[in-house]
Amino acid sequence: MKLAKHTFKNGIHPPENKEETNGLPIRQFSFSPLIILPLAQHIGAPSKIIVREGQEVVRGQILAESDGYLSVPLHAPASGMIRKISNVPTISGKMTTGIYLEPFPSSTQEILEGNPIDLETASPEEILLGIQQAGIVGLGGAAFPTHAKLKIPEGKHCDTLIINGIECEPYLTTDHRVMLEQPNDIFLGIKYLMKATGAKRTIIGIEANKQDAADFLRSQLPKHEPISIEVVPVKYPQGAEKMLITALLGEEVPSGGLPIDVHAVVVNVATTAEIGRLLPHGRGIQERVITITGPGVKKKGNYLIPIGTPLRYVLEQVGVDESISEVYMGGPMMGVAVANLDISIVKGTSGIVVFNEKQLHRAAQVYPCIKCGACVDACPLSLNPSKLGILAKFESYEKMAEEYHLMDCFECGSCSYVCPSNIPLVQYFRLSKSIIRKRKVA
Repeated sequence: MKLAKHTFKNGIHPPENKEETNGLPIRQFSFSPLIILPLAQHIGAPSKIIVREGQEVVRGQILAESDGYLSVPLHAPASGMIRKISNVPTISGKMTTGIYLEPFPSSTQEILEGNPIDLETASPEEILLGIQQAGIVGLGGAAFPTHAKLKIPEGKHCDTLIINGIECEPYLTTDHRVMLEQPNDIFLGIKYLMKATGAKRTIIGIEANKQDAADFLRSQLPKHEPISIEVVPVKYPQGAEKMLITALLGEEVPSGGLPIDVHAVVVNVATTAEIGRLLPHGRGIQERVITITGPGVKKKGNYLIPIGTPLRYVLEQVGVDESISEVYMGGPMMGVAVANLDISIVKGTSGIVVFNEKQLHRAAQVYPCIKCGACVDACPLSLNPSKLGILAKFESYEKMAEEYHLMDCFECGSCSYVCPSNIPLVQYFRLSKSIIRKRKVA
């Protein structure tokens, strides 16, 4: 279905709160005395351990190999000693198998070289395998294995590669800084992606509050390459791939469908930069850029942090107020409030936002739905969150999925944000979707 370009229906405009970090350059973060690496860092099968306790490892070495197609390996973020293989805490509250790595304090921490993927000679299949072997997943937060996302299904084709530089989540400025500081990696990554997908052109989508990044990338555009940059209006959740496709192409991805159904593939800009940075050296991902910000943080900034760094260590290094109330992994809209500071930075961690008691306004009470329609007006997919919330209350899960398209919801939180009755709609939907998936498996 063709729609008007440059924006999408509905959406909201929460405060952006990006001004404290969007001008701060990326800085290297220190290595923690102990790195804790959960194996389950992506959607799909967790990686499979191939090291043993007491073993010395080199930075970049594979610690756990992929366990099937929808899985990626885990690489050592630092040279050091495997101290323990045991259960580790995760953001979900569950314990999972993980690796405790103690970095060598005196090591130079040079990165192990691998088998380079030559852009000119590599086939699309070899590029996809190289992306998988590099352990790359979506760095925008979804953590879906990138090689699987790029695999074009039989009978489909990709016309347009969309590089997602929107970063509409409040507070976060990771992608903004990557666009300003890593243009060569981004454009090389695009070349790998175009060859892997067969895309004929690339559009880099950037929100208007990052005009400096758009201008800078335009000044660095490679000559004679089918790459363009489009600036779109500021609106949340513009960064959701279905919304971005509508804004840039004027196409609507069908219910239950994927971007490839409209001949497009969407890849986060930081993921693209990692592909351009790692594949020429055959290296695996060991670190990522993370925005650390919020009213409770003293040394706000954008940091290059080793994967597996404990959250508690991160907060000790940047300094936080004594009165901190909540810590979010990701942004305040789609991120998750953590219950345990002993969890680790994982590949999908794009930001850490810390709130103190003064800034955190808790709703005193949840009231009944007043049928005002604010959530319907806000939903970017034109779902009926009010009706879905009532059905969730009565545990009518099949009706939610079949008649009201619950599984199309990508949990942006717009409905909860505008609800005058303080109903935690998005939490209801997450729980309902989880129950529906479990019932399907059963």
